Amino acid sequence: MLILLSINYKNQLLKIIFASQNKHKVEEIQAQLTSNIQVKSLLDLNYVDELEETQETLQGNALQKVRFVHQKFRANTFADDTGLEVEALNGEPGVYSARYAGEAKSFDANMDKLLLNLKDKENRKAQFRTVIALIWNGKEHIFEGICEGEITLAKSGTKGFGYDPIFKPIGFDKTFAEMDLAEKARISHRGKAVAKLIEFLNRNNTD
Repeated sequence: MLILLSINYKNQLLKIIFASQNKHKVEEIQAQLTSNIQVKSLLDLNYVDELEETQETLQGNALQKVRFVHQKFRANTFADDTGLEVEALNGEPGVYSARYAGEAKSFDANMDKLLLNLKDKENRKAQFRTVIALIWNGKEHIFEGICEGEITLAKSGTKGFGYDPIFKPIGFDKTFAEMDLAEKARISHRGKAVAKLIEFLNRNNTD
């Protein structure tokens, strides 16, 4: 899915493409945006191809996607990639988070595999990390957000997506899947990265 962000700043409409394969990410980002930012789908332009993610790092995948979309549409563009990094598993699943249990990208299968791999581990420290790559006026920029926490012993909560039911951020007694979007956005990896992106856009509001 590709999303076009239209930012009406000081009566000037700025447009930026958001390239994402994940409707849940779109919902989270949209929930963070201020009232002067409108989100529109590029499906109206009949763009339905899946974006490739073949790099070995989160930053590499974000850059791969943003460069492709920028080349195709010749417009200011940003893309993201996110991974869950578990300390006791040497950073796994990391860049392979979405496909941890296979190409089906099943949330439940991914969580089940992770819980199984941590079955005999006392150390359950983990962090979510989001990298956003932006091409703005032909120049590349990187924004990163990290949220530290731990992997719970079992799934809890029905909100969110991905590994949210088994990730409990530091300082909270509930998982991401037990939080509403606004609460999660204030502390999440993606929320922090998007906040940096929005701050940049507000500072650089001319084409």
